[in-house]
Amino acid sequence: MRCKELLSILMPGLLFLAACGGGEQPARRSIAQAAEEITRTFETPEPYTPLRLDSLEVLGFLEAHPEAGKDSAQILDFYAGRGFQYAWFLHDTLSATADAMLNLLDPLGHDAKADKWRALVRDGHGQPLADSARLVVELGLTAEYFNLAAKEYHGYIQGDLRELGWYIPRFKKDYTMLLDSLVAGRTDLSPMEPVHPQYNHLKFWLRRYMYADTIEPFTPFTFAGQQVELGDSLPLLCDVRHRLFQLGDLWEDSITNVMDSTLFKALVNFQERHGLKGTGILDGPTAEAFNVPIGERMRTLLVNMERLRWVNPSPPKDHLLVNIPEYRLHVFEEGKETWSMKVVVGAVATRTVIFSGEVSVIAFAPYWNVPASIVRNEIVPAMRRNPGYLAAQNMEVLRGGAVVPASSIDWATYAGGGGYSIRQKPGPKNSLGRVKFLFPNEYSIYLHDTPARSRFEPAKRAFSHGCIRLSEPVKLAEYLLRNDSTWTPKAIEKAMHAGREQMVDVKPPMPVTIAYFTAWVDGKGRLNFRDDVYGHDARLARELFAPETMQPASADVAGVQGP
Repeated sequence: MRCKELLSILMPGLLFLAACGGGEQPARRSIAQAAEEITRTFETPEPYTPLRLDSLEVLGFLEAHPEAGKDSAQILDFYAGRGFQYAWFLHDTLSATADAMLNLLDPLGHDAKADKWRALVRDGHGQPLADSARLVVELGLTAEYFNLAAKEYHGYIQGDLRELGWYIPRFKKDYTMLLDSLVAGRTDLSPMEPVHPQYNHLKFWLRRYMYADTIEPFTPFTFAGQQVELGDSLPLLCDVRHRLFQLGDLWEDSITNVMDSTLFKALVNFQERHGLKGTGILDGPTAEAFNVPIGERMRTLLVNMERLRWVNPSPPKDHLLVNIPEYRLHVFEEGKETWSMKVVVGAVATRTVIFSGEVSVIAFAPYWNVPASIVRNEIVPAMRRNPGYLAAQNMEVLRGGAVVPASSIDWATYAGGGGYSIRQKPGPKNSLGRVKFLFPNEYSIYLHDTPARSRFEPAKRAFSHGCIRLSEPVKLAEYLLRNDSTWTPKAIEKAMHAGREQMVDVKPPMPVTIAYFTAWVDGKGRLNFRDDVYGHDARLARELFAPETMQPASADVAGVQGP
């Protein structure tokens, strides 16, 4: 609807509002201001073409090109929304945005299908195309756009993400809005790209790593356990310095072999961003991280960029994020990380599930309801060896919600079930510690305290049965209840040691995501890498870098395709 038409509809209402204002001059100013606002809002400078499609032509094209069928609804909706006006033509010749589309489609110029479109577009520049060719170019470029958008914004992996162990719902994006912007001449879509900010951070490092890999072959070297003090000289340090320069830990290179303060800080920085202790010692784990080929690092970056296509580009301002490979929980407030803590996650055999939810309840002095698998695989064998095991672990047997004697079960033949369950009572030996944080989910996973504090000391902390153990549970409880004046630190401490379970609602519930990222850029701008603890990277890479899906690597490295 154009400005004048809309103004004619709204004019009676505007006049009524003006009359209520009590003065003729203010009324005229109000109408003028309203008209100006309407003009700014609705008179967008879109290229205009008198060419229009017939809906039957669109349907005929879709029937003749079944590869575009999966996007047929979007294509029809797009053209219906613009009154079946051509998108890629200005008057009767191709617009400049057709070239922009081809750059998005194939920035390196190696795709035969893109070459076909490029030839048709080249033929159409500056002169009208035949009707049949024009129709093919118009609908072909639109179909290619939706195919591209589905990969770039939705992900190159189009199947069920649960098959890759990812249970966070895939975020849906409005491709038609982006196409409207593209055909209107706004070829720089970066301000409105529906991609998580981390995506472009990783893309920056992907370009840098590709450049480093191109100009100089990657050669591994060895060192282990060499203690180098500040001021010491060692021939190897020249190679160490150069490698740190290659990887971005040093911004200037030199041929000196002295451990000066600059080199020491760069080495510590390298260790920290790879999840190692920042000792500045040339030890085995540091050598292992040093010698991962740049090409392998680039594959890791691409794998994690693919995951970032799946997530909400604008996460809640206040939320919790547990990154499994990092073994860390991050607390975000008003969109910025305020603090973080170490966590223990599930062992490889009992993996923590990747999903999202909301922390809605805190349980102080909690019971631990022992999962059936642990009862079957651990408690039953222990009871067969030692009938006093349950009592020693402060555990009790329930049936129908009531506590029954442990002797009511024939442990020699019991294999689980039968209406029995086992729970551990509150206390210092409770496996959940003094507090747990519940976010309802079908995987029986939650955050909790633990009496096993030594488990937080190793750099790699995959030890649990699937739930997430917190190194600072009291701090998290105080944070989640910070707006409730009744829950002071003293009250929280008392409830944790009360000896009876107490449930407290978290208002409002706090969003939490259990994620899996092996590469990310931290708040200091440092590129971090972590080990693929569950093998999810390897599985995704097999899908992503199959021969038919090799395009994302070349496109993203080129830096002109996609977000």
